[in-house]
Amino acid sequence: MTDIRIFHDSHSLEYRVPFGAVKVLEKISLKIALDKSASVYINLSYFDGRKEELEMTMLDKSISDNYIFDIDLETISSVGIINYYFKIVYESNNIYYGNNKESLGGIGCVYDRDPIPYQITIYNERKVPSWYKEGIIYQIFVDRFYNGNDNGRVNNPRKNSFIYATWEDDPMYVKDKSGDIAKWDFFGGNLRGVIKKLEYIKSLGVSIIYMNPIFEAVSCHKYDTSDYEVIDKMFGTNEEFKELCEEAKKLEIRVILDGVFSHTGSDSKYFNKYGNYPEIGAYESKESKYYSWYTFDEYPHKYDCWWGFDNQPNTQELNDSYSNYIIKNEESIIAKWIKLGASGWRLDVADELPDKFIAMIKEKMLSVDFESVLIGEVWEDASNKVSYSSRREYFFGKELDSVTNYPLRDIIIQFLIGNIESKYFIRRLMSLYENYPSENFYSCMNLLGNHDTERIFTMLGQNIYLFKLAIVMQMTLPGVPLIYYGDEAGLTGGKDPENRKAFPWNKINEEVFIIYKTLGNLRNEEEVLRKGEFKIIDTLQEILIYERNYKDKKIIIIINPKNKEFTYEFKDGYRIIREFQNNKWVTLTNKTNFNICIKGYEFKICEIV
Repeated sequence: MTDIRIFHDSHSLEYRVPFGAVKVLEKISLKIALDKSASVYINLSYFDGRKEELEMTMLDKSISDNYIFDIDLETISSVGIINYYFKIVYESNNIYYGNNKESLGGIGCVYDRDPIPYQITIYNERKVPSWYKEGIIYQIFVDRFYNGNDNGRVNNPRKNSFIYATWEDDPMYVKDKSGDIAKWDFFGGNLRGVIKKLEYIKSLGVSIIYMNPIFEAVSCHKYDTSDYEVIDKMFGTNEEFKELCEEAKKLEIRVILDGVFSHTGSDSKYFNKYGNYPEIGAYESKESKYYSWYTFDEYPHKYDCWWGFDNQPNTQELNDSYSNYIIKNEESIIAKWIKLGASGWRLDVADELPDKFIAMIKEKMLSVDFESVLIGEVWEDASNKVSYSSRREYFFGKELDSVTNYPLRDIIIQFLIGNIESKYFIRRLMSLYENYPSENFYSCMNLLGNHDTERIFTMLGQNIYLFKLAIVMQMTLPGVPLIYYGDEAGLTGGKDPENRKAFPWNKINEEVFIIYKTLGNLRNEEEVLRKGEFKIIDTLQEILIYERNYKDKKIIIIINPKNKEFTYEFKDGYRIIREFQNNKWVTLTNKTNFNICIKGYEFKICEIV
């Protein structure tokens, strides 16, 4: 081992300027500190495959006790990701300094060989509409939300379907001996029900409704599209969708649709495996106008399908006929539903859609409605995602505005149940903050649960105190909070289908509902919680303290997930002027340096000066 000490911190402006992702044409300044004189080089890898090694310049030794080396990088033709690490030549040895072992950015470490590189995201800036970036989303699984028919009847029940006897029944799958679905199950929720509950939804501070797929399909979840052009008859009609958008707009609520374009249903007018549609489907004839949409291994029985489910044949998204139908035509599917009132699309399994396809969707959307928003389902860090051996281009300026923030969900849960400490929570969060363009970071769909995960109340062991802390974090961290229908009622449930229970309209947990309603409206009232810069105040092992600041206002949030009391001393001349207590602001006597006591499972929201 060598005796030289090396240091670089990508989160510190002393070592990297600017912080985080960088707009194209903006210059990047990088520094590294050594305690011994040496030769220092930076190794760069560009998104297009180019690599180069550049020698760094040593600054005047008089300005620091260390030897400081720096370099400025141009980004004129560097859209994408630049990876970098340092090579130090000391006493004829090559020593490498790169990212930490978890690739989380910040302080790195020394390597003998094969260093893990740091990441800089270079992007073309595109502003995300404020209606989305500053909103709160309410996600609705339509069949399980509310039946708006006055007589309570289920709309147009499908042949061979299973209708639950009561709204309170637990969902289940009716399967045959081979494990396949024998009958799809329905509760009877519909668009009329969403329309009737708009005032309720608005009361939570919600300004955006995102619905799971609502187009014609055999299943209850509708991810097996039968016809992209019509609303499923069990949910309503195209006219009722238009009415929903119009009525929602009166309450300043926008509607986002779920687009399932990587595959269709086998029982669809496009594939028509069972002959239920008058048009000739791809399964029926190679002469079908839809045949080129699909990939057959042995026609017609063996075909490429989504994750092996033969009821969901995969599409060839870049096939001209398919992309014209979905995107390019004047009355394409993307255009049709925006014209009918939708304000955006959420792309199911975005990782399985080609970048070119996503970019075409975004371009079409902007041509129809410049204020529309495109969200992608991505489960990991979306800035450096690799899928099907392809490095994705989601955040370079031509594709997604937002992604599903599963990484945040994971660390919120892990922090609250005690699996990780606050320092690691911050490291994981700061990694996203560093890697994502600012517009995208502040537009992330911050979910605590959805139709693909266990209910958040269940994940937290039905501990209502931890549940409250999760809601506080969701509503006060950067990003767009998403409330999964029923979470605000205290609904529980494990994995699918338990996480898709019917909304418990007769059994709402009022304590949970009030905290959602209060914090949702607090976020809407406080501009600083929607727009404010994010800053870590301290990273004690067990409690979390962070700040949001915007213009002349600062709010600090303290989260204590432990069942014990902590006392924290604020320094730096902080003075609390208001504290959010019992669901309202309370003005406090001014103090300078002071101690604050936070009880077990408690949170504090304070305005400071």
